[in-house]
Amino acid sequence: MTILRAVGLGKRFGDLAVINGVDLAVAKGERIAIIGASGSGKSTLLRCLNFMEVPDTGTIELDGRAIGVDKGGRRVYREFELTQVRQRVGMVFQQFNLFPHMTAAENVMEGPRTVRGHDKQAARERALGELARVGLTDKADTYPAHLSGGQRQRVAIARALAMDPEMLLFDEPTSALDPELVGEVLNVIRALAEEGTTMLLVTHELGFAYHVATRVIFLAEGRILEQGTPDQILKFPKEARTRAFIESHRQFTF
Repeated sequence: MTILRAVGLGKRFGDLAVINGVDLAVAKGERIAIIGASGSGKSTLLRCLNFMEVPDTGTIELDGRAIGVDKGGRRVYREFELTQVRQRVGMVFQQFNLFPHMTAAENVMEGPRTVRGHDKQAARERALGELARVGLTDKADTYPAHLSGGQRQRVAIARALAMDPEMLLFDEPTSALDPELVGEVLNVIRALAEEGTTMLLVTHELGFAYHVATRVIFLAEGRILEQGTPDQILKFPKEARTRAFIESHRQFTF
């Protein structure tokens, strides 16, 4: 069952084509790792998929229904429609993006209260449940400034989960963390994968991608250059650019 499909997706910033004709279908339960060199368009692709960035060309479908309407060869999007997409396609950012004046629980409660219309008690109960899911029950009333980077990222994951998304997008969720904190975030993502969560993960943690992903995509110059199983891409890549990238990241283990 295909949840999300992108066809001919393109995004430019001035004269620079950052995403260039990407076709992608995501099935329920898939775990897709997106890898590639810096500047290859990985983060922009994720941001286009949940309309944090509005694509310039192409279409995105959710459950077979195209988002937006075509007007004179250009797609036009209504804000309420994009809000609905962002609820269904959750995003976890590299830099956490927590509200500093809110506790961990209040950060997780914000979406259910303001978007879903839940009352304070119901929202807090949901927040406590999601914080327990990421191992942070004891940090519910702690402000972000008093949390480690790994704890803040786990709060951000709990916040995304509280909206009941159909799929999660992770944009290099460990790249802003000190090395000793990376494992605690990857363990949460692995647990979500084992639960069957549909996810797209932009990552430089190739060993993690090998063990957790069901499909690996190598992006270059805004295009999908190669994709396949973790064995096909990380052990036996066909394209020279993929091989060179893998060779430059030989610190990972299978």
